[in-house]
Amino acid sequence: MSYIVDDTRDRIDIDVVWGALREAYWGKWRSRDDVATQIRQAWRVIGAYDEQTGEQVGFARAVSDGLGFAYLADVIVLEQHRSHGLGKRIVKAMIDDGPGASFRWTLFTSNAHGLYEQFGFAAPGPTALVRPAAALPAHPTQSALLA
Repeated sequence: MSYIVDDTRDRIDIDVVWGALREAYWGKWRSRDDVATQIRQAWRVIGAYDEQTGEQVGFARAVSDGLGFAYLADVIVLEQHRSHGLGKRIVKAMIDDGPGASFRWTLFTSNAHGLYEQFGFAAPGPTALVRPAAALPAHPTQSALLA
């Protein structure tokens, strides 16, 4: 299969991204509106597309100060398009081939360490601290249903 990877924000299919995130352990809590907001407010987005059909099959977004620090988030490849090196292409496009190539990058993952280690990600050093997220409240739509 052949793919196109680019950073055209207007090409991102929010429904594809939201659908994939609803299946991912880290994205289940987000509504479609949440995902749309995150895409709109992202510093940069990368989309991956099937070259023949034009359908979106992968995604990543980054949050950044635009000068020296970026957070990589929501790297996804639809299941039927995995094992073609597409995840590597998406990460490379985001962190090595874009305007943040010299930035300090950070991310969180529980199951893809091998992928990110290929791009220089490692366990944080003694100067890094992380404040865990608080328990997420029910989404307002869910709260209304429970009332």
